[in-house]
Amino acid sequence: MKRLTVAIDGPAGAGKSTVARRVAEELGLLYVDTGAMYRAITWKALQSEIDLSDEQVVAAIAREAEIVLDPPEVLVDGVRVTEAIRSPEVTDHVSMVAGMAEVRRVLVEKQRQMAKDGGVVMDGRDIGTHVMPDADVKVFLTASIEERVRRRHLEMIRRGYASDPDRLYQEIKRRDEMDENRSHSPLKPAADAVMLDTTGRSIDEVVSMILDLCRTKVSGGE
Repeated sequence: MKRLTVAIDGPAGAGKSTVARRVAEELGLLYVDTGAMYRAITWKALQSEIDLSDEQVVAAIAREAEIVLDPPEVLVDGVRVTEAIRSPEVTDHVSMVAGMAEVRRVLVEKQRQMAKDGGVVMDGRDIGTHVMPDADVKVFLTASIEERVRRRHLEMIRRGYASDPDRLYQEIKRRDEMDENRSHSPLKPAADAVMLDTTGRSIDEVVSMILDLCRTKVSGGE
């Protein structure tokens, strides 16, 4: 399975990162968290105190930044930012940054370089439709917004941040609308993606289902 390419897409809170990382570990493949890349650029832009609405300046940061993904660690220009990129401040601004066409162009090129030799599990919002349209296995994870709010609330508490479920509901709803309606690579399932609703399902269940899809692909089944 070393050459297999797996694309896992879905909205905020659907469980993409956790599931994709587990699938990659089980199959011995490289895991690429593209959401962490957009968060890393957002973090660096915030640290630089630039105007986040200036697309060319943010794109320049994306172009020049050295992002290292060593799951679960994330480094930007040699600085460990694993927890920092999950802060509420970064979360509040990442959709705006991710919606910039030039920023996406820069990061998509980096993502394609990571995947060019195969042997990768990549998750995000446009992997199966844009970054790896020829992926061997494409999965679109979803869950009810109530379930996604619950998960994100627990995640924020675990990371030591204050969390208001009502505010999270509005934030996730806003992110969904921004991701689905942006003009560049909007969030949508690829035509040949397998849809998986993770509501009420454990991580182990979802990982097992995706592993079955991968093994079926490798064995030549449909």
